[in-house]
Amino acid sequence: MRLAHLGPAGTFSEEAALLYAPNAQLVAYPTITAAARSVLTGECDEAATPIENSLQGAVTETLDLLIHEVGFSIKAEINLSVAHNLMARPGVTLADIRKVYSHPQALGQCKGWLAANLPDAEVAAALSTAGSVKQADDDPLPAAAIAPFRAAALYGADILARGIQDDDSNVTRFVVLAKDDAPPSGNDKTSFCFSFDIDKPGLLYKVMGFFSDAGLNLTKVESRPTRMGLGRYFFLVDLEGHRADTSVVTVLEKLRAEASELKVFGSYRRFSS
Repeated sequence: MRLAHLGPAGTFSEEAALLYAPNAQLVAYPTITAAARSVLTGECDEAATPIENSLQGAVTETLDLLIHEVGFSIKAEINLSVAHNLMARPGVTLADIRKVYSHPQALGQCKGWLAANLPDAEVAAALSTAGSVKQADDDPLPAAAIAPFRAAALYGADILARGIQDDDSNVTRFVVLAKDDAPPSGNDKTSFCFSFDIDKPGLLYKVMGFFSDAGLNLTKVESRPTRMGLGRYFFLVDLEGHRADTSVVTVLEKLRAEASELKVFGSYRRFSS
């Protein structure tokens, strides 16, 4: 199996991909979108992409792909504990650092540590945590990167500080995108989105009552703009159960009758470590 992930080697996405399928042929892509679209083109069979972080919230690039692209489903989820490390090319010390590179999510997850320890350093966004190590190495200024531990060995960097995330309960949830989702296992989740063409009092309250009445537990609810004007949103929901379960089928049919659009992203086994 060819499994796509955000690259280069040494990213948390690669780590999640290895956790999911240690024997797969891993293929690195420069962006989340490129990794996901490799499933649509047939370059890869599946793609592991981040979808939310316990500190920073949604990874909107993945959510928008699920909402607006057609052709793949969520087949699995992986929860990965995240530990961030500050690293730099050999010879650079903590006192030298003038610039810090990393993926925006990682920078956000370490902003407290950076404010306390490198208050005058400029922060710069990178496409990936592992890729930020090379950007720091190429910078003429004394620069550092925030990246996974493995990236230091891969790219010849020295680790200056370990575990600099602001919260040790930092977990990133990844989803595996494939052309088909997973069969029922008895311990499943289903993800979907819906939107309304009309705006009237109590409409969202009404459809949320469908899930309560059916005894279905929602594990996540959030919103994203529809791209059709201010005040227009998709509501994204994760619930416990499989789309083939009778109770889930019934509720989704009721929801479809009220919503202007309903898109089921897929059903998949709930992650267990």
